[in-house]
Amino acid sequence: MIIKKGKLLIAEPSIIGDVSFNRSIILLTEHNNEGSIGFILNKPLDFELGDLIPDVKSNFPIYNGGPVQQDNLYFIHKVAELVPESIEISKGLYWSGDFEKVTRLITDEKINQTEIRFFLGYSGWDINQLQSELSSNTWILSENIHKDNIIQAVDTAFWKKKMLALGGEYSLWSNAPEDPSYN
Repeated sequence: MIIKKGKLLIAEPSIIGDVSFNRSIILLTEHNNEGSIGFILNKPLDFELGDLIPDVKSNFPIYNGGPVQQDNLYFIHKVAELVPESIEISKGLYWSGDFEKVTRLITDEKINQTEIRFFLGYSGWDINQLQSELSSNTWILSENIHKDNIIQAVDTAFWKKKMLALGGEYSLWSNAPEDPSYN
């Protein structure tokens, strides 16, 4: 399978214990000759958009997007017709765009939580780094079968569901404790 934006990276069970990527599902939002960018979809943090931006009265959850630039807020969405400067990931799915417009749309209740997801930080790889990690079985590259519904499809149990769907030895890992010392 070819690495390209719109694909999913599923953390291999072998990286259990990795603080950033243990049991992660990452949506690749960019892949080019400079490297790759993606966001961890299944790691909610303990605060909401209104906690970070008090002017926006919102309980939209914030997710840990990855270990890079965790002091910056990013977002993916499926409302490009409402958000100028959106960057297409795949058909019907976008990232970035005019943030001031997004905050107004949220305040006016014209965007809901099934249409947008916010992240602190992102996951990034230099050129050839992601290919090297795939070759060393750190990640499983997968099609995004949920397409633009990925925002509402991914929850905290998504990694476990993916392990079960892969079957075989992966289904054994689906029930392993997140921290192996609890075993």
